[in-house]
Amino acid sequence: MAGHSQFKNIMHRKGAQDAKRGKIFTKLQREITISAKLGLPDPAMNPRLRAAIQAARKENMPKDNIERAIKRATGDGDDSDYVEIRYEGYGPAGIAVIVEALTDNRNRTAAEVRSIFTKHGGSLGETNSVSFMFNRVGELVFPAKAASADAVFEAALEAGADDVQSDDESHTVTTSVEGFAAVRDALEEKFGAPDSAGLVWRPLNTIAVNEEQGAALLKLLDTLDDNDDVQRVSANFEIPDEIMARLTA
Repeated sequence: MAGHSQFKNIMHRKGAQDAKRGKIFTKLQREITISAKLGLPDPAMNPRLRAAIQAARKENMPKDNIERAIKRATGDGDDSDYVEIRYEGYGPAGIAVIVEALTDNRNRTAAEVRSIFTKHGGSLGETNSVSFMFNRVGELVFPAKAASADAVFEAALEAGADDVQSDDESHTVTTSVEGFAAVRDALEEKFGAPDSAGLVWRPLNTIAVNEEQGAALLKLLDTLDDNDDVQRVSANFEIPDEIMARLTA
């Protein structure tokens, strides 16, 4: 379970730009709705729904919004039928990109995602055109204050996790897809709710990009992330910290 994390800027997160509260709420509400629809509307009996609600609370979503999103899963006041779709393609510098979306209109979302790729120097490919370059894994992120690195490591090892990476801000626990639920439940019981928990795409290898390529790539990823239907964007790039600091300043 040892090793060094190289994935701080691979699963792209926009940080300060996520102050666009309305878009965040839209994405979170859709995740809550589909989580409740695919399982039970009770978070105690539905781990994915529980994780979605925890994410919503972290963003200070009002309780009424959360409850309405759960009710939509049973058709209460909303006949939208959201489905999960994955898009794959290439960005600038040949970077592999996976886009996970929740949509009630496949044609609209496909057209919008394709247009974003094209306008930002990329190209949308077929399903499975780049996913072979990634591993599908479970990931839990706990705040650093939850416990010491040694305590998290030992608990994760005992629970069956594959890897733990700790730094001054967080503990990131990686699991197999099959073992994710058991590890999540064990660590939640010991350390409380994680900051995030779910299945993610982890690249097998990363591609280093320079500042010009990085700027173009971040524009693509930011524009994808701005789309209401897009839930998560993953890519196999690596940008040195000093360049990333300039690009996100």
